[in-house]
Amino acid sequence: MKKVLFAAILLVACSFGNSATAQTKIGYFDDQSVIALFPGIQEKLDTVLSSYAKDSLQDEYNYTLKDYQVKDSIYRRDSADLSKRPKALQMATDDLNRLKYKLINWQQYQQQMMEQKQEALLLPYRQRIAQALSEVVAEQKYNLVLKADALSPYAQPSIADNLTIRVALKLKLPVPKEIEDAFKAATGGAAKTAAPAKKG
Repeated sequence: MKKVLFAAILLVACSFGNSATAQTKIGYFDDQSVIALFPGIQEKLDTVLSSYAKDSLQDEYNYTLKDYQVKDSIYRRDSADLSKRPKALQMATDDLNRLKYKLINWQQYQQQMMEQKQEALLLPYRQRIAQALSEVVAEQKYNLVLKADALSPYAQPSIADNLTIRVALKLKLPVPKEIEDAFKAATGGAAKTAAPAKKG
């Protein structure tokens, strides 16, 4: 026990020693803000999700409802016969209850399916953003990246540490002029990130 305590104290002491000599560079980032900057993304999402809700999910609802109605009528018709076979009665009851639960909770189910579809549509964008963020972090030598919503509203960090802007510029996304100007002023005109090396 004493060895573990000694090791923990030594680890804490070493981390304080390292932090005193090396300055920690902290940036903040909001991926939703970057996603919103992609041209036409909201219209694309609205179109695809609306089509998905009308076509796929509505068809699934209609099929589930019809399936429930058919199985319910069979269950009612054959309930006297099924009562003689408890295993078959239990299976039929479970199947009906599963369908009924899905229909009763359809709004919640539909919302989950829409969120999954949206995440699938946004995945390529998120991958590009993650790649650009890792490049910016490496180029600018950031030690820690916080989510922008984790910041205190009472003490805002410098706009120069806003990695959202750096990532948007790296991806060549349109950034509002006033934000880009404020970023240039804070970074000494370094709004453009390092250009990628040409492959030859």
